[in-house]
Amino acid sequence: MILDKIQGENDIQNLAPEELDPLAQEIRNFLVEKISMTGGHLASNLGVVELTMALHLAFHLPEDKLIWDVGHQSYTHKLLTGRRSGFENLRAYGGMSGFPKRKESSCDAFDTGHSSTSISAGLGYVAARDIRGEDHFVAAVIGDGSMTGGMAYEALNNAARLKSNFIIVLNDNNMSISENVGGMSNYLNGLRTAEAYMDLKRGVEDTLKKIPGQGERIVYRIRKTKSGIKQLIVPGMLFENMGITYLGPVDGHDIKALYKTFREAKRVDHAVLVHVITKKGKGYEPAEKNPSGFHGTGPFEIATGEPKKAAKTDSYTDVFSKVICDIGRNDEKVVVITAAMADGTGLNRFARYFPQRFFDVGIAEEHAMTFAAGLAVGGMKPVVALYSSFLQRAYDQIIHDVCLQNLPVTLAIDRAGLVGSDGETHQGIFDLSFLSSIPNMTVLSPKNRWEMADMIRFAVDFPGPVAVRYPRGEAYEGMQEFRAPVVYGKSEVLYEEGQIALLFVGHMSSLAEEVRTELKKEGFGCTLVNARFVKPLDGELLEQLSEGHRLLVTIEENVLTGGFGSQVRDFISRTGLPVQVCAVGLPDAYVEHGNAEVLRRETGLEKGAVVKRIREEYERIQKNCR
Repeated sequence: MILDKIQGENDIQNLAPEELDPLAQEIRNFLVEKISMTGGHLASNLGVVELTMALHLAFHLPEDKLIWDVGHQSYTHKLLTGRRSGFENLRAYGGMSGFPKRKESSCDAFDTGHSSTSISAGLGYVAARDIRGEDHFVAAVIGDGSMTGGMAYEALNNAARLKSNFIIVLNDNNMSISENVGGMSNYLNGLRTAEAYMDLKRGVEDTLKKIPGQGERIVYRIRKTKSGIKQLIVPGMLFENMGITYLGPVDGHDIKALYKTFREAKRVDHAVLVHVITKKGKGYEPAEKNPSGFHGTGPFEIATGEPKKAAKTDSYTDVFSKVICDIGRNDEKVVVITAAMADGTGLNRFARYFPQRFFDVGIAEEHAMTFAAGLAVGGMKPVVALYSSFLQRAYDQIIHDVCLQNLPVTLAIDRAGLVGSDGETHQGIFDLSFLSSIPNMTVLSPKNRWEMADMIRFAVDFPGPVAVRYPRGEAYEGMQEFRAPVVYGKSEVLYEEGQIALLFVGHMSSLAEEVRTELKKEGFGCTLVNARFVKPLDGELLEQLSEGHRLLVTIEENVLTGGFGSQVRDFISRTGLPVQVCAVGLPDAYVEHGNAEVLRRETGLEKGAVVKRIREEYERIQKNCR
């Protein structure tokens, strides 16, 4: 195998030209085989095999810097930098990350996981290089999906001022996760057909020149006009007008053409954009036919592309998808918004039924939030569905545009808590903290599938900002005998005893049940409370619990700093209630990639560790009371 010759960075530069195309096929076969076993990002990686090879041929790592926007397309880069063995434990706890990680390799120039960051980071590298008098190259690879994010344009605006080389590679496959939307997508579609436009340009010029006595003068005047033929027809004029040299479009699966273009880009003494056309999922038919489905996939059968393990029951996302459609049928004011994740958030179903009330704004979470605020003041009931980790990007807009005006915007926060294999950049472990600090915001989380449905209905009809937080994966089907109506600011007492009160948030319901069962075996009386609302706190219930219990235990899958437990402890301290608080949650740290259950065990969010901690805390209280 040619792949055997790749043991470290820059080894690809020692291959013969005739070995490159076979190597590309070997890489694709390797990726399909490994990801079919481990799961991971397949379609995006299959689409950039030749592009990555050409970059590694044209640049010398780690001296030159390659920055991968988002980073989920960096698998070939990892192979070409000697990390082939790491694919055995790809995205597993303690194994190789599915994203670039500086601690993993000196060839990973920047840690990434969210979109639209690479040009900004690259500019920082360029500025540092120039200040220090160094002469290496910096290349930022950004997908067309990430170009729907406003941060990319802020960076392009600055890049136009550069007086030294900076290479921006636009990987254009007409996809982010869902298919691209909006003006930039339409613009890039035009560039893809640039050859036809050039033929038109030549035809128009030839025709005008034939006008007796005036033809040449007309063509000259049009060429001198800023909004003339060149402005309308020449590829890349948007970038050229910003002061960024445009090269392309280039076939993203032609290694020779790519290599030649990168060599040319290295000679430019300012910012240059190389526009590359690729096919997401290339080389594996199921991924080519369904690139969204193979964006992030679990283990699958190579022959069919079908998942090896089918879901046993509906996920929380499925429940949301069905309920929001049901609500939409009965209320024409309900509109939904997503940021390039219609499939992942379950809104594709709503889009089919009510296309006029479905909005995919691209990878633009900040815009999504303020757009929702505008819809709300316009008399609609907007529902914004985002992953918890991506909601972070719209924090200012939540404060300034939604909550300051106390607008009825519903946030459907998917992938809350530990999401697992995507790692630090994707764990949804901060939302309870940052949302709870905002005036006018209401935050609640469901214990099971039935409460999930009830909370979505409650949220859509609520007269102010409200966030419903729910995890990735199968919706819990326990506790179905408990289904009290959702009442604003009120918790749900499931079992009432004494000594210890367990107050859990959302999907920590099953863990809380297990902990209560174990504590009862040890002879403890144990009240079980479904917090429901993280904000506002049910202060009345906390006062009641303090009278008949010695210890309140909060359980949440969120960082402890600023989370539910922190708020309960603060309330008890401020009111001087005679009860101790033990807050169980995640440490003040970034949680790495790995199976979610493994991560819960490692962070102490599993039955044995929680019971042990409660037992020790209760014994400490008893000892201090003697």
